[in-house]
Amino acid sequence: MNSKIKDYLILLGVASIVVALDQWTKWLVRENIQYGGMWLPDSLIWLSPYARIVHWYNSGAAFGMFQNGNLIFTILAFIVIGAIFYYYPFVQNEDWTLKLAMGLQLAGAAGNLIDRLMMDKVTDFISIGTFPVFNVADSSITIGVVVLLLGVWIRERKEKRKAAGLLPPTGTMSVSSEQLSASSDQSSNTTGQGQ
Repeated sequence: MNSKIKDYLILLGVASIVVALDQWTKWLVRENIQYGGMWLPDSLIWLSPYARIVHWYNSGAAFGMFQNGNLIFTILAFIVIGAIFYYYPFVQNEDWTLKLAMGLQLAGAAGNLIDRLMMDKVTDFISIGTFPVFNVADSSITIGVVVLLLGVWIRERKEKRKAAGLLPPTGTMSVSSEQLSASSDQSSNTTGQGQ
């Protein structure tokens, strides 16, 4: 299979799983909780000041920011999705954190875009403390940013270690300490036998 097609299948696979979860959870909320209502299992009602499931709509960006900007955020979502599809093939295979981050960003943009196109607003339902209400797509965007930053940190750390001589340059063979000691044992045995 062509490696580009395989890469796109992985990207679409990650995004599809998250979008399916996002749309399913939003549907459950719309079907089972009246708008403005709240739900928690009876055994967890003590959690209600800290965490709860609510039914809320958002016409702005993630986490309720910039309300009434539905058209702007719809256009922006199409731009983000297009940019991800365009740049994804240029990402090196070793940079799995960037590939994962792009899949999560694609899922978040697509999940909320579906709501905007179908209802002109986004269904939000996860409410934690006084933090703005959010959904699975918003979480996917946030996790994607965290994965991206983690990948940058790992890459910078690896480059610093390589520059300091702690890692062998790419493409060279490294020898473990066990291999070195085994090699020195063999040479001393050979030397001992020759005498």
